[in-house]
Amino acid sequence: MKFTKMHGCSNDYIYINCFEETVADMGAFAKEFSDRHKGIGSDGAIFICPSDTADCEMKMYNADGTYSEMCGNGIRCVAKYVYDNALVDSREMRILSGGQVRNIRVETGNERVNDITGKSFSRRADGLAVNKVRVDMGEPVLEPYRIPVMFSDAAESVIGHDLYVGDANYKVTCVSMGNPHCVIKVDDVDKIPIGELGPLFENHVCFPNRINTEFVQITGRTDIRMRVWERGTGETLACGTGACASVVACILNGETDDRVCVHLRGGDLDIFWDRGNDNHVYMTGGAVTVFEGEV
Repeated sequence: MKFTKMHGCSNDYIYINCFEETVADMGAFAKEFSDRHKGIGSDGAIFICPSDTADCEMKMYNADGTYSEMCGNGIRCVAKYVYDNALVDSREMRILSGGQVRNIRVETGNERVNDITGKSFSRRADGLAVNKVRVDMGEPVLEPYRIPVMFSDAAESVIGHDLYVGDANYKVTCVSMGNPHCVIKVDDVDKIPIGELGPLFENHVCFPNRINTEFVQITGRTDIRMRVWERGTGETLACGTGACASVVACILNGETDDRVCVHLRGGDLDIFWDRGNDNHVYMTGGAVTVFEGEV
């Protein structure tokens, strides 16, 4: 089976072209080959599949083999893969993930070749390759039952709500960007014991489907720093949906403007919540092909 290793802001996944390959158990595949010591090594696996309603469908599985509805960094890489491999011809495309279709526009240019191999992976006749991707992430979901989160005293939204985790109380804002997120403002993201707190949030009784947790440091009206604990994987170097959820949370709490650069450990993402127009959140960032192989 052929695979491609790609990353968006260092959030790395194994990509399988299911237009050509067949995987009987996607969750088992993700769990086995995501292992960084015994497998290929990744934050999970993403399968690029045919679709009757979009240009392709993205099916994403965490490193522990559990299914996830959406991955912002992953969908940018899927867009790059299908364009670079000439599975689609248009720079505007539609990708299905978790039952929702996302509208995407790719930008091409002089692709920076892979740092290690010095190789470009574009198979297009014109030699063009994607270097930036803009994703319409849709409207943020704030209703607790749709995220889902369970707070008996929060009927319409969870914004700056008290949540006891361990021995401490946290002010949390919960948002779904196709998958559930819990955002917490902190003074210094570098000092957060994320390995201890992450599992406590992820498995808290208030989150029936578990939760992705973002710790956010406000550095200005247009800049924030973020660390993320992803359900089923642990700390990752970036999370696209988490960056979107964090910006929405910061705006709702009056901390930032509507357009924010999110500084993650693996790179930067530009997030814009277009509240004055369609109320959609737009994410723009890079996507990189690292290497190809067979397993």
